[in-house]
Amino acid sequence: MTLFRAVLFNIAYWAMTLTLAVAYLPLLALSPRWTIAGAGAWIRATLWLLRVVVGLDYRVIGAENRPKGPVLIASKHQSAWETLAFVALLGDPVFIIKKELLSVPFFGWYARHAGMIAIDRKGGAAALKRMMTEARAAVAAGRPLVIFPEGTRMAPGAAPRYQTGIAALYQMLDVPVLPAALNSGHFWGRRAFVKRPGRIVVEYLPPIAPGLAREAFMRRLEGDIEAASARIAPDSAAGNPG
Repeated sequence: MTLFRAVLFNIAYWAMTLTLAVAYLPLLALSPRWTIAGAGAWIRATLWLLRVVVGLDYRVIGAENRPKGPVLIASKHQSAWETLAFVALLGDPVFIIKKELLSVPFFGWYARHAGMIAIDRKGGAAALKRMMTEARAAVAAGRPLVIFPEGTRMAPGAAPRYQTGIAALYQMLDVPVLPAALNSGHFWGRRAFVKRPGRIVVEYLPPIAPGLAREAFMRRLEGDIEAASARIAPDSAAGNPG
């Protein structure tokens, strides 16, 4: 039954995605807000398909921890799910993504037009300076900034590999960092065809105020996110099996 549901979901998802990818092309000539609104509609439809076809829903805990005003959200990254869901949860976020993603047809065009920030990991100091300029502009515009500190999707239970770019952002932007834990990889694995029924949990943790030294910040960020992600894993004592 799970496989059958996965087949139905993937057929519906890709049919919808390819249709909208073409239909939305005129939005690239309009204000970015139209692209963002179009992406939101596509994502809400995707989450609806996951709930109705797959039986995969989600819940958010710790919403009271989200600061008012400018914020940098540092999230665990286990699945493609959170790259979609954060748009629905946050409304108008700016993601910091790998530069290579801008070369992906359709996705890269829309991401660039919507103001996503691409980081060239081989670009050295010039690339970092450009990222900081764009990140400051996003924060000044009141858009929540989202980064996945490990840089790529990691399987549940894999050894964490937090990159120091998040520390540079933390120190230069001088805004609170909101750590986010999740367990999406247990239901929608990396490059997995089968999406499993259940309930994904996203947990916002207490924010980290500006002012910590780089090493102390990295220790706290990794410790908080990894401990919470382990705690909400479906096979843990406190986890939610859906």
